[in-house]
Amino acid sequence: MKVFITGAGALLGQGIIRALRRSTLNATIVAGDPSPLSAGLYWGDVAYLVPMAKDPAYLDRLGDLLRAERPDILIPGTDVELPILSANREAIERTYGTKVIISSPRVVSIANDKWLTSEFLREQGLGFVPSCLPGDEEALIEQCGFPLVVKPRVGARSIGFSVVRDREQLKRAIAEQAGIVIQKYVGSEATEYTAGTLTFDGNCRATIVMRRDLRDGNTYRAFAEAFPALNDAMALAADALGAYGPANFQFRLDEGVPRIFEINARFSGTTAVRIHAGFNELEMSIRHILFGEPVEQPEIMPVTILRHWSETVVRPGDLITATGRLQEEV
Repeated sequence: MKVFITGAGALLGQGIIRALRRSTLNATIVAGDPSPLSAGLYWGDVAYLVPMAKDPAYLDRLGDLLRAERPDILIPGTDVELPILSANREAIERTYGTKVIISSPRVVSIANDKWLTSEFLREQGLGFVPSCLPGDEEALIEQCGFPLVVKPRVGARSIGFSVVRDREQLKRAIAEQAGIVIQKYVGSEATEYTAGTLTFDGNCRATIVMRRDLRDGNTYRAFAEAFPALNDAMALAADALGAYGPANFQFRLDEGVPRIFEINARFSGTTAVRIHAGFNELEMSIRHILFGEPVEQPEIMPVTILRHWSETVVRPGDLITATGRLQEEV
């Protein structure tokens, strides 16, 4: 089989490639990214430069590559590609015969916007984080007090995130950036978790929960255990969301309640990490979508996972060009 992975330079894209390499699928990997200096480009069997998702030429270039390579599966490796690929999934599958692992525009919209995430969870009676938009902060202060969290409605990796401890700090934070959501500060760093779920036909088939430590907004230590009650809670959230395939739920325990503060309607940056606990969601998804194999809950192995840097070395003459071929030695 052949799998096309975009965003090969992103942590997510790299994790997807690593998970595929560690699977039993023996897939040919086509890697795409806007930059020839993206490490993940050099982990694939074939590599191409693809415009940024906001570029008007993005879909046309992607279409040309799908027509040339005819991959069985297309998997987005960045958040910014989710809306455009979700909106065009049916057309892509019909035109090129390539399955796209991506959720509906509704699910992507809920997950991309942290205010919509909070409202969705609240309406579903799930563990939400009390939130408000600027202009309604006094009611939230009365309900929750301080500290509060200010963050962009659409964003990632803790960019624009701040903790405010009084009205003056909150006023400044609101003035400093537009498009924000204000939320109760829940739990603590010691009670933060990340969960992966696989859902098909509105039914969550498999879950994994790991406690995590963060650095610069990314998981750098993870602790996998069975966590039966937390897995049950995430399965309920996944059933309500109705993603197509993977979804990632990030939450903290707050007085024993798992309060979800972020949803990602995609594979997670910890996709490759979860393999060490016996959970290869990428392989399970592909086997189900292409071969109709049932998704079965794997046994989670208790492990501690310590992440670290590594290197990919590329000689000057081996940099990927616009044609996707390697440069010839001069």
